[in-house]
Amino acid sequence: MTLDQLDDDVVALAREYNRTSPFEVYRRAKELLGIAQSMLERTQVPRQRERGYLAAGQSAAVLSAICFDLGSLPAAVSLSRTAALYGQVIEHGPLQAYAHGALAFLSFWGGRPAEAVRLVRTAQQFGGLGDMAMTRLLVIEGRAHGHLGDHAAAERAVRNALEQSTGSRDDLHDDVGGEFGFPSDRVAMSNATTYLLLRDADGAEEAAEQALQLLGAKPEDQRPLLISTQAYVDLARARLLRGELDGVQAALEPAFSVPTEWRGAGTLERMAAVRAGLCHADFRAATEAIELGDRIEDFTAAASAQRLAGTPPLAIEP
Repeated sequence: MTLDQLDDDVVALAREYNRTSPFEVYRRAKELLGIAQSMLERTQVPRQRERGYLAAGQSAAVLSAICFDLGSLPAAVSLSRTAALYGQVIEHGPLQAYAHGALAFLSFWGGRPAEAVRLVRTAQQFGGLGDMAMTRLLVIEGRAHGHLGDHAAAERAVRNALEQSTGSRDDLHDDVGGEFGFPSDRVAMSNATTYLLLRDADGAEEAAEQALQLLGAKPEDQRPLLISTQAYVDLARARLLRGELDGVQAALEPAFSVPTEWRGAGTLERMAAVRAGLCHADFRAATEAIELGDRIEDFTAAASAQRLAGTPPLAIEP
């Protein structure tokens, strides 16, 4: 019964991730990981240990994700490695694939895109993966190739991500879902960032607008703020590439109203990229650019107290 409750709590946290305060997710995920690890110390029953390892791995994966959102890249890496290890112990393909995908994502955030590609390739070889798992890995691969400046490989990964349609599912990405899922709005948002790395303003704008359209079709209480905010900022970045200051400001307005606790690392680094772009010689003397830059700095400063650590390296600059 205790294992049943642990399973239910882990699944609930994963599914409520995008609608729960980040620091509350952090607290609950850390608590659940501790409970799972404690249970593993108290039983030698094979089936119970298998369930305990799975719950511990899922909890570590969720904790890794929230540590990244809260700005602690080293903790996120360590926890994803823990999740991968637990998945290896019980030979759980989807958990190992998720954790390796997270490590790939964290690798290009740490300035190691070639390592990210290798980790994705490893993740794609694990057994039992459904379409959603493969889509997520291909999206991460596309981002990694974007950081490497490999246009052909990045665009191929984006196309392949959009073409996963075998109908296969797995018990983590599909059945648990939530933070482990990778729905079409998240795919579009992530692909917008890849197009920005490729300096493709049209592709980025189209993907960002698609993400926002898909998110807008959901009930308001089911729209993930972290994803929608990043999509708005990527839309602004696409317009900035074309020199459309009015369009940049319009795209950023919804982001500026996001509460400080929801301004995750991905949002802050995207905002930093906009701020850097506004310093370009084409905009430097424009009153609109100066005012917008000041607002971005205020936005970032207000969010700084909501982070676990200092700012990680930029991962989205071309």
